[in-house]
Amino acid sequence: MGRIATLRCITCGAEYDPDRIDYTCPACGARRGTLEVLYDDERLKRELTRETFARSGNASMWRYLPLLPIASEEYIQPLRVGWTPAYRTPDLASELGLSELIVKDDGRNPTASYKDRASSVVVIKAQEKNWPVVTCASTGNAASSLAGFAAATPLETILFVPAKAPEAKVAQLLVYGAKVFLVDGSYDVAYDLAAEAAAAFGWYNRSAAVNPHLVEGKKTGAFELAEQTNWNPPDVVFVSVGDGSVVSGICKGFAELERFGLIDRSPQVVGVQAEGAAPIARAFARYEGGDVDIEDVEAATVADSICVGAPRDIVKAVKYVRANGGRFVTVPDAAILDAIAFLARRTGVFAEPAGAAAFAGLRRLAETGDLAGRSAAVMITGNGLKDVASARRAIGEPIVIEPSLSAIEEHV
Repeated sequence: MGRIATLRCITCGAEYDPDRIDYTCPACGARRGTLEVLYDDERLKRELTRETFARSGNASMWRYLPLLPIASEEYIQPLRVGWTPAYRTPDLASELGLSELIVKDDGRNPTASYKDRASSVVVIKAQEKNWPVVTCASTGNAASSLAGFAAATPLETILFVPAKAPEAKVAQLLVYGAKVFLVDGSYDVAYDLAAEAAAAFGWYNRSAAVNPHLVEGKKTGAFELAEQTNWNPPDVVFVSVGDGSVVSGICKGFAELERFGLIDRSPQVVGVQAEGAAPIARAFARYEGGDVDIEDVEAATVADSICVGAPRDIVKAVKYVRANGGRFVTVPDAAILDAIAFLARRTGVFAEPAGAAAFAGLRRLAETGDLAGRSAAVMITGNGLKDVASARRAIGEPIVIEPSLSAIEEHV
């Protein structure tokens, strides 16, 4: 199993005993003091080979247990999370001027989003640490994944989501048996309320960034993409960005694989934000290697999963993407909505707006020629059925007819 060597603050570099601290650096605070999970690199370099994971015979993200902060297999649930399909789309790649295009569909996870990778780890850690209640704030996907993975455990789940969250996401929370608070405010308001409640009532907090184990689950998408491409990942990987934890995980995953000699190079990671919710992209543009400049915004975008004005993993996201050699791009809502239908009709993958945002970012760079002749992958982080109302905005209306052949003939 994976063994954590230490937890290190992303800002001041202070290291902490993982058995004595659960969340963030006390000196730097919740926003700047998010913690990195570090392992025994020298041991892993000696023990890990490319064949290590295949030999496990496990067709899920648990094939990467040596690189995860799990003490034993006791609390791993049978729900299959990870090892999601990576589809090659040669015709679309050619159309976009790419040498190869891979669409990795994490909408195939148990609760239909990438967040299952993180929640499955947190639910295990909560049981290892004997917490009776788990909680989080979420635009919907993180909460539904936490509820889904906690459902078959003794854990009680209490969730905080904005009152405007898509109906399908709220239904998921309730069907899994969670106690759900619809907060009259934005995601950022719900986040602060969840943190206050967790501290006051002694609940284990899964909210983005504050819990260092989240990024560990999220990095497994990078592991899978590398292995699914025979340890020769594409040149560029696109991922949508809200709080910054997913893009941090993708960068960390590739960096670990390169450090342990499992891949020869890390792909360039491109974080994609909606124009109306792009505080991390702006911070990245201003970053010069010192402290990350944090300037929150009033977020507004059709992509609810990345509608974040006060991103909690902003420091880690900016530093990890810079260390990776990556970049950020922003896309308008119109491009996101158009990408939902375009992607579905060309690949058969139905993405929610946040997942489609990553593809919209790829299309933007392809149109400028920045990707000419390069190979690329796009991480689809959520299924389109999560937000059908937004998808309907991107497509035409069905044809209403009388039940007769003559009525059909008028339209064919």
